[in-house]
Amino acid sequence: MSNPIFNSQAFPSQFKERERRRFYMSDQGTVTEQPRAQHPGAGPSYAQQHGMPGQQAPGADQLHQMYGQPSPTGQDLGRMTYDEVIRKTLISFVVVLVGAGISVTAGAMSFGLASGLMLLGVLGGFALGMVNAFKREPNPALILAYSAFQGLFLGGISMFLEYQFPGIVLQAVLGTAIVFASVLVLFRSGKVRATPKLNKMFMVAGLAYLVFCLVNFGLMMFGGTSSMFGLRTEFSPWIGLAIGALAILLATYSLVLDFTNIQEGVEAGVASKYSWAAAFGLTVSLVWLYIEILRIIAIIRSMAE
Repeated sequence: MSNPIFNSQAFPSQFKERERRRFYMSDQGTVTEQPRAQHPGAGPSYAQQHGMPGQQAPGADQLHQMYGQPSPTGQDLGRMTYDEVIRKTLISFVVVLVGAGISVTAGAMSFGLASGLMLLGVLGGFALGMVNAFKREPNPALILAYSAFQGLFLGGISMFLEYQFPGIVLQAVLGTAIVFASVLVLFRSGKVRATPKLNKMFMVAGLAYLVFCLVNFGLMMFGGTSSMFGLRTEFSPWIGLAIGALAILLATYSLVLDFTNIQEGVEAGVASKYSWAAAFGLTVSLVWLYIEILRIIAIIRSMAE
């Protein structure tokens, strides 16, 4: 059945089959108009005879080259890939190291200046961490700003503890690298996986630990405790070790969640921009893990002295 619109009077006469003007091109390149009295199907059109103007049929070599090209990768298609996550995570950690270098350089000139930068890093890192965590779309500038603030804090606390316990920074870095590598190997082998039940336990324990850290930070800032690590070691260093062990377990499981999110994102073919969210998650987990290992080593070494 023909379309009733084209059979109506809504279109001018040039759209009617008998009134259409037809043009043909000769082999010499001249264009001639077919007389209207001639039947529309009297002869083949130029496109039927020679193909579309300016186009040639592809040869065998061209077809072979077209079909021999490699398949597009996830990056070519604008999707998140493992390589892209690694690159953006490395960029984030370079910014962390730059921030740490600024604090260490300032500390070489004045401990007071380093303390101010460390406090700025704590407050700025916490604020931007919350902003990035609850944003629907990742923002690379905010993520890198978070990394810079965390670097200021890490540089300051690492310098102070290194001054008290020589070699502690290297110990904490090695400990963090060992935990990270172990979790990665176990995750890739399938022996460690995130589960809904563990996720709920992690959320509850993580929220409780965050509240404890905020209260402890407030007491340390306003003189509510005289201990170096606040309530962690106020009554007994063993309490600090127990809290530190729990925190390391939480940070370790946070890495498992990061690996799970990255794997699911790559397999689902999510947009490339979410590789920044994956880089942010890894940065948060590794910085958290480093701080907890650094602190627990400091408590152990203070007990041994």
